[in-house]
Amino acid sequence: MPPENLVGRTVAGYRLVQNVGEGGTASVYRGEHPERGPAAVKILIPRLAKDPIAIKRFLREAEFGERLSHPNMVRTYDYGEADGLNYLALEWAEGEPLASFVTRSGSLAPTLVATIVEQIGAALSVAHKAGIIHRDLKPANIMYDPATQQAKLLDFGIARDAEGSAEERLTRAGFFVGTLQYVAPETLSGELVGEQADVYSLATITYYLLSECLPFPGRNPRELFQQLLSQDPIPLNQAKRGLRFSPAVEAAVMNGLQRDLSKRSKSVDEFARGFCTAVRDEGGQKGGFLANLFRKGPR
Repeated sequence: MPPENLVGRTVAGYRLVQNVGEGGTASVYRGEHPERGPAAVKILIPRLAKDPIAIKRFLREAEFGERLSHPNMVRTYDYGEADGLNYLALEWAEGEPLASFVTRSGSLAPTLVATIVEQIGAALSVAHKAGIIHRDLKPANIMYDPATQQAKLLDFGIARDAEGSAEERLTRAGFFVGTLQYVAPETLSGELVGEQADVYSLATITYYLLSECLPFPGRNPRELFQQLLSQDPIPLNQAKRGLRFSPAVEAAVMNGLQRDLSKRSKSVDEFARGFCTAVRDEGGQKGGFLANLFRKGPR
């Protein structure tokens, strides 16, 4: 049964004016607040209101959001329970999910990808310095405004505190969390992971934005699971026929996709810096960027 549509109701001062999405655990509304103006208001699905794990995960996203502040991260306004509903009010980010933008626009020019990676890398760096690992990086969890080329990271619903004890985990051993197409191989064991798992996911996003392809071609979850554990990712320059990047750009992306943690970029700063430098160096070479600059895709 679909969750109740709450449009027209006011929750904790937020008047819900439009339902903008439904997830497995929450409904998302555009709300209007008399002081803050527009906001994204997440409402925990009522059937989960008595599930302590679901509530704890919902509150964890809010608590992590309160600890973090960065221009490329959606701000947390407030959260709690009102009128029997568990709610989380967030900054309203203009634009659309990056996944939708790419679906509509096609693969992106490397200079635009560098702009997005630089922003998301900076936001992730703030989270990592606060001891928070996102664990569910993917284009659907990044809002992008084409008018300003601003990207904002959201959804810390399955993030974890790197300083937390094993007893505080909300995932059973042997089960991974995240989205299979974007998770790091070490995540599949269900064990605790560090910031290099977010590096891997950011590299996968970068690969996808450049090529509209993923590093592994699994046609179903079982195939993809096996490939992640046992195979090397497809080199970026083999992702799509006719699409070529400089060796430096390809190497920067593939460094973030190394299975061996000793070979993978050590931090999101290192990955983003290496990729952006490779793209911009290539763009500065006489005639070296024209093939990608004028191919299909937004600038």
